[in-house]
Amino acid sequence: MDAAQTLASAVGIKPACDAFGLARCGFYRAQARTYAPMVEPTTRPSPPRALSADERQGVLDLLHSDRFADQAPHEVYATLLDEGEYHCSIRTMYRLLNHNQEVKERRTQLRHPVYQKPELLATAPNQVWSWDITKLLGPVTWSYFYLYVILDIFSRYVVGWLVASAESASLAERLISETCAKQGIDTGQLTIHADRGSAMTSKSVAFLLADLGVTKTHSRPHTSDDNPYSEAQFKTLKYRPDFPERFGSLEDARSFCQVFFPWYNTEHRHTGIGLLTPEVLHYGLADAVRAARAAVLQAAYAAHSERFVRKIPVPPALPEAAWINKPKPMEQSDEARH
Repeated sequence: MDAAQTLASAVGIKPACDAFGLARCGFYRAQARTYAPMVEPTTRPSPPRALSADERQGVLDLLHSDRFADQAPHEVYATLLDEGEYHCSIRTMYRLLNHNQEVKERRTQLRHPVYQKPELLATAPNQVWSWDITKLLGPVTWSYFYLYVILDIFSRYVVGWLVASAESASLAERLISETCAKQGIDTGQLTIHADRGSAMTSKSVAFLLADLGVTKTHSRPHTSDDNPYSEAQFKTLKYRPDFPERFGSLEDARSFCQVFFPWYNTEHRHTGIGLLTPEVLHYGLADAVRAARAAVLQAAYAAHSERFVRKIPVPPALPEAAWINKPKPMEQSDEARH
């Protein structure tokens, strides 16, 4: 900065900043710090109307008393005023509490627990499932149907679904049990992730998962990023061109899903899994499909190599892992870098 200031005195501030790659606002701030006069801090005199030390301590003792420990200053002020007492203003009470760092911590009150961020990894199908419930609009205002969907996060394959007229823990329990049986899930093999809806956190579902040897995890409250695969699948459902604004009946909703989910599993090429269908990846057919794609691309290259500028084209790579909240790599220490 000293060199930039020296150059600025000769050629001007803007050319000097451009030469050194500095922002002019930073140059001005550094210049102000360099030439600012040293001012000794002054002690602000206490105004004559301020409370004395004994009076301030008396107010704090009053606020700390069992009677007022759980009340906000404005409640304390009003209560005492109704009893014919006045000690200070509401603002002064807050100032005294703030001076003692007690504005947020003075009262004993319920505190929400710190929820741990889920970090889940799947390197093959049937290791981690994500499930959720979404509402489908019914025929009239305030009427809904409830779509339950269980999704494998590695293959994106919908392993189980149902549509019901209500959100129910017993229905969720039945769906999970039947889906685990259909997929042949062994004890200790699977983790099921969900948000914190009433059906997801119910005791009956928890007991079922424990009996099946399935690990359960939950999203943090109000954090949709903790359940991204289910959210993305619901978006694919609701952005389909034939998705209706409302369903006329429960049977209509089920009929739509009976068409949608086979399409999603067997025809929908997913960008997150190498443009494969979920069924191909879920049931171990990905290598054969990718080899067939590679043969087609090699034949195209042999026929018209001039159309491929850089290299022989290859199909998209197969996924190696699927994460929910992949951990950030730990930064190396300065000693390690040097």
